[in-house]
Amino acid sequence: MMFTGKTKSGFTYCIPEKRIQNMELLDALTELETNGAALPKVVNLLLDANAKQKLYDHVRDEDGTVPVKAVATEIYDIFQNGRQAKNS
Repeated sequence: MMFTGKTKSGFTYCIPEKRIQNMELLDALTELETNGAALPKVVNLLLDANAKQKLYDHVRDEDGTVPVKAVATEIYDIFQNGRQAKNS
């Protein structure tokens, strides 16, 4: 089963359920609550290398920088979309 959707900014994703159900992802999300430096670990556990690159390209600034806040917002939107789908 695949977890698919689109964030508010238009980033489309397709994540295997196996990645969502990974205990290491839950551990990283728990760490992220108190340590922002855990964001790269969350991204790596949630997205494969190709999807991660697409995400970074999606939020990349004109000068080539990938803003941390933009990546965090996209990850948050992915989880919010999942929560809404589950509650529907």
